[in-house]
Amino acid sequence: MKNNLGSIDKMVRISLALVIALLYFTNLIHGTAAILLGILALVLAVTGLIGFCPLYAMFHISSLNKNKPA
Repeated sequence: MKNNLGSIDKMVRISLALVIALLYFTNLIHGTAAILLGILALVLAVTGLIGFCPLYAMFHISSLNKNKPA
C-alpha cells in the first residue's frame, strides 16, 4: 500500500471521525443514523491513521504534496 493521503486530508478525516463520535456519545444521533455514521467514522479514522484510501487508489487520486521530499 502506497500512501495517497496528505497531512491536511488525514487531519480532516480524523477530525470528522471525532465529531461523529462526539455526536454519538452526547446522544445527539441515535438509531440507524448512529450506525451508519459510526461505520463512516470508523472508515475515516482508519484511513486517516494509515494514510491510505482504497477509493482514492481505485480512481488514481492522491492528496500528497508531490513537491515535498519523502
